[in-house]
Amino acid sequence: MTKQEEVTKYLNAIYQNTRTAIQSIEDIIDKTDDEKLKTELSNEQDEYNCLAKECENFAKGEKIEGLKDNNWVEKARLWTSINVSTMTDKSARNIAEMVLIGTFMGIITCIKDKDDHKNISSELDEIIDKLYEFERKNIDRLLPFLKNK
Repeated sequence: MTKQEEVTKYLNAIYQNTRTAIQSIEDIIDKTDDEKLKTELSNEQDEYNCLAKECENFAKGEKIEGLKDNNWVEKARLWTSINVSTMTDKSARNIAEMVLIGTFMGIITCIKDKDDHKNISSELDEIIDKLYEFERKNIDRLLPFLKNK
């Protein structure tokens, strides 16, 4: 695999991680009436969009074509999972739990992707480190929603 192909693969892994979060929030945000949770999710979505934009700008700067969003099967799976999980329980607690599970999955993905792409790109390492740190902070902001009111 050429260096350019390795960089593209690493970039796509980071981009897809951000796009999964963005899509999940889009699919779930209107399921809750809890305004504090909606605000938190909206703020998270804004930051994920900024990180996705960093990936897009990196691709443009490196003349990388082929930046890939999640495929339609992955998008359909996310949408179905969210809709089934909120069919009978639209509580802030349930929604926060779902988002937390996704956030933990995002963190795991960051750790694995960074390890799988060692010494490929220090710029991409910086982006994935930002994503990782952001998701770690999201956990702290979402945990209070798990408590019964």
